[in-house]
Amino acid sequence: MNVPMVEGFLLGVIAVSSLIAGVFFLNFWKHTRDSLFLAFAVAFIIEGINRFAVLFIARTDEGSPWTYIVRLIAFLLILVAILKKNYGTNG
Repeated sequence: MNVPMVEGFLLGVIAVSSLIAGVFFLNFWKHTRDSLFLAFAVAFIIEGINRFAVLFIARTDEGSPWTYIVRLIAFLLILVAILKKNYGTNG
């Protein structure tokens, strides 16, 4: 683990914050069953896990393609949920 102490602390704060946001969105989804809340919950949980993974990689490289692919998946999930909510069937 080659992450400097301050950088590791900040990555941990971001990871925990993302996971907490994901839990809040899961709670909103549980009450409303709105798929947009579920998409936000999953995206934040994915991002939180991604940040924790960066902490435990031997050679940390925040600019690696895999980091951005995981973030792209999370954001595409949100985009698909927004499009589904706005343009989906009302039936």
